[in-house]
Amino acid sequence: MRLAVFDARQYDRDALEAANARFGHMLTFFEPRLTAQTARLAAAFPAVCSFVNDRLDAEALELLHGEGVRLVALRSAGYNHVDLEAAARLGLSVTRVPEYSPFAVAEYAVALVLALNRRIHQAYARVRDWNFSLEGLVGFDLHGKTVGLVGTGRIGRAAAHIFRGFGCRVLCYDAVPDTNLELETGVRYVSLDLLYRESDILSLHVPLTPQTHHLVDADALARMKRGVMLINTGRGALVDSRALIDALKSQHVGAAGLDVYEEEEGIFFRDLSGQVLQDDVLARLLTFPNVLVTSHQAFLTREALARIAETTLESVRAFEQGEPLAHEVRAEQVLRPVSAKDQGAGTRNDM
Repeated sequence: MRLAVFDARQYDRDALEAANARFGHMLTFFEPRLTAQTARLAAAFPAVCSFVNDRLDAEALELLHGEGVRLVALRSAGYNHVDLEAAARLGLSVTRVPEYSPFAVAEYAVALVLALNRRIHQAYARVRDWNFSLEGLVGFDLHGKTVGLVGTGRIGRAAAHIFRGFGCRVLCYDAVPDTNLELETGVRYVSLDLLYRESDILSLHVPLTPQTHHLVDADALARMKRGVMLINTGRGALVDSRALIDALKSQHVGAAGLDVYEEEEGIFFRDLSGQVLQDDVLARLLTFPNVLVTSHQAFLTREALARIAETTLESVRAFEQGEPLAHEVRAEQVLRPVSAKDQGAGTRNDM
């Protein structure tokens, strides 16, 4: 089947071409994001492949439909960038990759914790200038600290195992508690309020839904322990960025590790080094020495890319053969109760 792959970087091409040796689809790669402005590039393609920062609103979907597209294959777990009601109205099938590597994202969340705690990013910058002073680089033992995990889907579960390996006390919140995880690891499910109050480190692993938008807002931040470290490898809009800036300025939040940002569309996955950053909120976040921002790379491992490519191309194959789509996404799924169980392995709607 002819497949137009949008927002394609070299690592996407490498993974998809390697996986396609088994499927034999005809892949055409486009560097631009898939939006209403670029949708006509998909003319005569029955299927398109989209990534997380594309914008598949009603206008874009109508244009795709008019060009003959019948399948939108998301190479992500998240689907909050797709107007699923419009897709259903137009008869477009939408598939996703619900599971790729929970370990990739969970390990990255822990990497952010370690880097922030031990000031690794600051230490690296210092020694590059031949400054070998240790002043201002004091961290804390992770052993014995309380880690709060919001969401215990596959990524949250993997994170729980890792943090327990460090000797942390782990508190969890999920609309659907996982009793097996409690038995396996000794974590404890608590209310969200208690998790906020007791966590030294708080890591978000829930999908973005209307219910979880700005889950961490000014009120939630105020309920957290002073000096808390906040980690977000899920979706940027889980956190109210302006409220986070206020909490960082007052030193109520001690550190923040953000692999996602709520206005990342049009910024992340691009080289803007020769330009002036137009997003004032992101620019302010980047001024804090205790904030580490990376550009949505938690998923970026060889294993995860291979799994994403294989699952995506398998969905295209099934669609071409008229078979049931195992990973189809429908509009009614957006209205489910907030639970990490909905996120699959990749955030999530995490990626």
